[in-house]
Amino acid sequence: MNELIQRSEQYTLENVRLETGFLYREGQVIGTDTALFSITVTDGKIQEIRPAQTGDGKGPFNANGKLALPAFRDMHIHLDKTLYGLPWKAVFPKNRTVKDMIAREQEIIPELLNTSVERAEKLIMLLQGYGTHFARTHFNVDPTSGTKSLEHLLRALEHVKASFGAELVAFPQHGLYYTDSTGLMREIAAWDKVDFIGGLDPYSIDGSIEKPIDFTVQLALDNKKGIDIHLHEGGESGAKTIHYLIDKVLENPELQGRTFISHAFALGYMAPKDLQYTAERLAAAKVGIASSVPLRNMLMPLPQLRKAGVEVLIGNDNVQDHWGTFGSGNMLQKANLAAQLYGYETEFDLSRSLYYATNGKLPLDDKGNRTWPKVGDEASFLLVDASCSAEAVSRISAVDGLLHKGNIVKWRNSPPIQFA
Repeated sequence: MNELIQRSEQYTLENVRLETGFLYREGQVIGTDTALFSITVTDGKIQEIRPAQTGDGKGPFNANGKLALPAFRDMHIHLDKTLYGLPWKAVFPKNRTVKDMIAREQEIIPELLNTSVERAEKLIMLLQGYGTHFARTHFNVDPTSGTKSLEHLLRALEHVKASFGAELVAFPQHGLYYTDSTGLMREIAAWDKVDFIGGLDPYSIDGSIEKPIDFTVQLALDNKKGIDIHLHEGGESGAKTIHYLIDKVLENPELQGRTFISHAFALGYMAPKDLQYTAERLAAAKVGIASSVPLRNMLMPLPQLRKAGVEVLIGNDNVQDHWGTFGSGNMLQKANLAAQLYGYETEFDLSRSLYYATNGKLPLDDKGNRTWPKVGDEASFLLVDASCSAEAVSRISAVDGLLHKGNIVKWRNSPPIQFA
């Protein structure tokens, strides 16, 4: 394994551009004010932030005025199932239902497991090149994979532990009962490295809403885990599943703030009144939504969910795998797509769209007060070739540097570190 560019003991980044406030005209935000600073990092934390001074830039880490932004977080991805690193292959035109895809996976998983460690590492390096230092990754739990998907993923993450963080979701991709994965799920749920219990379309795959959800909730409670289930179902079954899970979380307050529904396509089909009611219930139960943008022809109501107080997470989901052809690995591109889809074009709205790349962390609050970075913060941030976050989102600006807990992973024109 190659060494990091710089470990986190102590060093200073000079001439770093930080946002300091909004510029206004007639009460409207028309621009973003910035200034240059030097940032000292010690043991993974920001120890000092001071205005840049004449003569700065002589040290080894001169940012040359590049803009610092919070490091990106991909909150829904499948690191274990990427085809990235293999020869190019678009999705097969058949096998488009979830059950078709399960059958397809049962055929190809044994071969894919042979290279899953290396491919996961290559995908992580791709993410790092675009400024991502953390991911919530789902991994398969099914009779074909057994525990190997988890074992291989943990091996890859161990190799990159100094430069990348992750939380893991045990995902019964082939159903809990459709392929009898309950025993495996019980076994894997006890692993310390697993953070969330996943699930998949309980009604269409397992034939019941209540039975799979009850199993998932109890497994999470028994093992003190969170929940993050895939729900592709629209219509009545999708809506009923959302409300049934909300009911279970309200009955078990320890799951509040630790339960998420990935995709939740049913929300995109709801009438405005039903959506408002459901969003209010999600917010009250502190059940979040994890999604991707765009979702084929689906425009998810993410702004309405956020307005209601629902936590919304965004990720790349598939980065060239047998489920989806698209996926660049670039979270800034996701923020840009969200801005385009929801009509965010002003300086203020574009700056707020960075939320989707950083998992909610923004340099300025809505009133223009600098809230990031602060002394004592974890030193996880990136440098982009942009004058402000609004420009970075609009132009999908290039990433020139990446820090993970003080460790410098990428600096200026150097590539991300390589792993043996």
